[in-house]
Parts: sequence; structure tokens; C-alpha cells
Amino acid sequence: MTSLDVITERSDPAVQRIIDVTKPSRSVVRTALIEDSEPLLQSIRAGVELIEVYGLETVPLPGDLLTACEQRGIPVRLLSPAIANQVFKTEKKPKAFGICRVPRPCGFADLTGRKGDLVLLDGVKIVGNIGAIVRTSFALGASGIVLVDSDLVSIADRRLIRASRGYVFSLPIVLASRAEALRHFQDNGMRLMAFEAGGALTVRDLGGIDERLVLMFGSEKTGASGEFSGISAESASIPMNPEAESLNVSVSVGIALHARAHRNLA
Repeated sequence: MTSLDVITERSDPAVQRIIDVTKPSRSVVRTALIEDSEPLLQSIRAGVELIEVYGLETVPLPGDLLTACEQRGIPVRLLSPAIANQVFKTEKKPKAFGICRVPRPCGFADLTGRKGDLVLLDGVKIVGNIGAIVRTSFALGASGIVLVDSDLVSIADRRLIRASRGYVFSLPIVLASRAEALRHFQDNGMRLMAFEAGGALTVRDLGGIDERLVLMFGSEKTGASGEFSGISAESASIPMNPEAESLNVSVSVGIALHARAHRNLA
């Protein structure tokens, strides 16, 4: 790739574009900020449309990122130190970042016909946990995630993109109400497995089930809501030290998906 242009003027349209996308509250989310080279690379591999990728004039961009941008025809420019300070002010400046167009929201139709298990998160609100679950779900072969009562308005939330390391664009993630999720699982006759203390099965038993499951997890404090009890005929638990209060929900999802990986990754 040839030498990169450096943005040195505040009047460059890209500067305002970056400032706008970093605002914490926007009524309409059409573009999103993707920070750091690994999330950028994963987003590019997932087919996300990048408007432009940026780096800092003082820090060389990784060669694999530059190659990926060149192959996809994504413009790349650098920010001078003065412009970077104006854009990010007191924030930590990412060494590489890009502006993408937010993909259309996924719906339940995007989950149909896929073979891997689904992960249902009911009332999980900590974005760091959701991001870790997204990354683990992709790695261990889950076919999608349904988020109920997550407080997220878009999967293109800057915090979620960062926490998932960009994998949030690599599998279908549906934001839904409990009523919508309940109706979908009922209409499709899906087998739901709720994880809770004292479940009838243990996570070891899941390895012998050769059909698609919906693995449901609630928040660490309150667990899943009772609204799914009508279709949740089965429950599973993860054996643990009784003196421990609970496992982090992202760890629980990882343990469950690892038990199912031989099927989901087949």
C-alpha cells in the first residue's frame, strides 16, 4: 500500500464524522465506531461495510489490517496528533479504528435453518459479559444469540463491539422482548434448556443430546424470568463448590457450549 494521507485540518469531513459517532447518546444509529485492529479485521471478515479506517500518525498500522483494507477497497488515512486530540479529547486514543455502516438488525428469521444451539440471555445487562458470550458463542459453534431485556438498542453499541472483539457481526444476534422470544420458541417447538442451581440435568448430560437446543441463562443475581417456564420443561446445572455463590454468566455459557462443541462444531 502506498503512503497514507494524514488528516491535519479540523475542516476535513471525516473529523466531524468521527466526533459524531463517538457521542454516547444518538437517537438513530446508522454508523458505528470499531476500535483496534483485531475487531476491525474480524468485522471486515464478517462483511461489514467500512466507510474508512484510521490510524494515528505516530503509530504504524498493522500490515494485515492494511492488506485487508486494500483487498476490500476500504480507504485508510491517519490522524495528526493535534486532530487526534480534538477527536478523542480525554478518551484513550485507539491506535486503529474505523467507521462502519451498521448492518440491518437480525430477526428470528435469521436463526431459522441454522444447526448450532442458540444462546438465550434473559435479563443479562452487563455489556462486558454479553461481549464475552458473543465471542465464546462464535468460537464454540452456537448459531445465534437472543438478547431479552438487555437494555441494548443496537448490537452496534460501541461497548459491545469492543467487548466482543468485533465478533458481534459474525453471528445473528436478535434483540427481542420476552413475549417475542417466547412466541418464536413455542411456534418452532424448540427444546429449551434453562441453566439454574439444582437443575435436573448436569452440564455433562448435555453432551449426549443430539438435537438443537436453546441454552437459556439469566442474570447472576436474579436468574431467568419465570415467563419461559411454560416451554422450559428441562433444566441443567453446572456442578460447583457449594460455598461459591455463583459463576459469572459468561463463564457458565462457555462451560455449556464446550459440553456441546462436538455437535455444534461438527
